[in-house]
Amino acid sequence: MTVSDSERALLDSIDEHEIVTLTAALIDAGGENPGDTEEKTAKVLAEHCRALGFDVRTVEVVPGRPNVIVSIGSDDRPGVLFVGHSDVVPAGTGWTTDPFSAVVRDGRIVGRGACDMKGGLAAVVAAMTAVQLAGLADEHPMTLACLVDEEDTGLGIRAFVADQPLRNHSHCVVAEPTDLVTIVGCRGAANLEIETRGRSAHAGQPRNGANAIAAAARIIAIIEDWQIELDGKPDPELGPATWNVGTISGGTGTSMVADRCTLTVDRRLLPGERAIDVVDELRSRIEAADVTGSGIEVTIDVAMEMPGFLTSADSGLVSTAVQSVLDTGSASSTDIWTASCDGGFVAQQMGIGTVVLGPGEIENQAHRPDESVAVRQLTDSARAYALIATRIAAPPGL
Repeated sequence: MTVSDSERALLDSIDEHEIVTLTAALIDAGGENPGDTEEKTAKVLAEHCRALGFDVRTVEVVPGRPNVIVSIGSDDRPGVLFVGHSDVVPAGTGWTTDPFSAVVRDGRIVGRGACDMKGGLAAVVAAMTAVQLAGLADEHPMTLACLVDEEDTGLGIRAFVADQPLRNHSHCVVAEPTDLVTIVGCRGAANLEIETRGRSAHAGQPRNGANAIAAAARIIAIIEDWQIELDGKPDPELGPATWNVGTISGGTGTSMVADRCTLTVDRRLLPGERAIDVVDELRSRIEAADVTGSGIEVTIDVAMEMPGFLTSADSGLVSTAVQSVLDTGSASSTDIWTASCDGGFVAQQMGIGTVVLGPGEIENQAHRPDESVAVRQLTDSARAYALIATRIAAPPGL
């Protein structure tokens, strides 16, 4: 697609310095999670956007943890929804700088959350600023939903989709780090906690007890056998659903029959799968294997569930996103994601086409010491977001 003169002016108006400044301020605000500390980050973003004249709404999900919803343009027509989050994973050790004091060096911003995803938030705000200044906001409305708790249990996105947003949205771009690759789908995720309870006894007479660890081992074998079945019927785009046993703990001492054992298990979900159905099937398989006989009880709880999504590579959103990145001068392609994100909730519960697209590399830069993002990618992301917002057409009926 040829970039028009008006689009070129739009792209040229995006201020790299402003993106860097806001990214640094958001990094400095912290927001470690677990820790429930997003409030300062939310305040920095809200105050910045109010100063720009944007419509800003804060919604407290739980005390001290507000979602920030920022909009420009008319609410009479559907616009593009951009989704991000205000929390970051704990800083950890091994940093060569203060993780919550942003540093710019060698063309990169360094700090916890620079890549995942304070830089993405700043890029969206820069795109909104450009669209507003160009007088295009009423024709091409934009909303940024900056949500809490993405890195843990998803409180923010659950509240957002349940709140039935005041504005209509035609499409969604999740500004997570994808190295400017347009992600058209990802599997969902469910965290399960499986507890086996047995009966303690002296290890000299183990038959007097019921070993909860042995029962847990049998459940692990059931899961491994189930994985073989799943591997044989993968989704053509996303691959198979997967199981992973992450932790196991139980027992009291070597000379005692273990009366309790707990497994934490990750189950990646294909679009349309629900954790409750997976749990029901697992219970059926456990009962069929007679694990619960001889004094063993098993409980299974869903600690977290995040749905997956898949958007057709032939959709207008995908083609517009790919071309918009190309028109910034960056390489452009499509892919699927091994991670999960808030986009699955949007696609499932709001029913709009969704992609993930943003600055930074999640595998090589995020969630590690000296996390960083290239300033050039922040600017190119902002330019791509502005083009997507002004080029995309609302689907019929919206």
